[in-house]
Amino acid sequence: MTSTPLSRSEAKDLTRRKLIRAALAILDEEGEAGLSTVKVARAAGIAQSSFYVHFKDMQELLRVLAEEGGERLRSSMREARRRARESPGDLGLHRETFRIPLESICRHPELLRIQIRARHDPSSSLRDFASETAAAYREHHAADLAALGYTADNERDRRRLDMIADGINAATNALAMGHLEGRYPDLDEAADILTALSRGALRLLRSTSGATRPGDEPPARP
Repeated sequence: MTSTPLSRSEAKDLTRRKLIRAALAILDEEGEAGLSTVKVARAAGIAQSSFYVHFKDMQELLRVLAEEGGERLRSSMREARRRARESPGDLGLHRETFRIPLESICRHPELLRIQIRARHDPSSSLRDFASETAAAYREHHAADLAALGYTADNERDRRRLDMIADGINAATNALAMGHLEGRYPDLDEAADILTALSRGALRLLRSTSGATRPGDEPPARP
């Protein structure tokens, strides 16, 4: 059976996907220091000059890797959280919302390390992107907490919601790295800890949402 030839657009997209897969494999095996346009092109089975048809430089390729991985992760987490909200008493569904990002980080940990380094390196060309990604995850978690029943009606409440979201993200990253380093061998146990942190934070937010501090506007209530 004769296969249908690829169109020019399809062939270009296939080559691009090969470059992305090759870069991710090298990144997983050797870390960021092992990446080069020569090695990625060779692993993808194309000429080095063809690399620049698809990506301006290695930094752009890294940004695409992080963007695509981040979008897949957020999509999976949104679906898991939707199921958890529909069955609030099902602890297993709530735990799954944390196991998903733990597993994602552990599959490709160097992507997280690159973004963490970039956020704290003023000279990094990925610094703005890394900061934007962190903000996207914070907003994602904050929106989820709000959907679980916490309404941020004033600046203080919104600030506390962001702080909890940042804390949960940081704890997720720390426990995933601890798993990779062998300190926390059981991912289910790590997911249990994150579940407890999340539920405890939500109780705290609910119990203090009516309190005010000097300079804060009072929460609007119906």
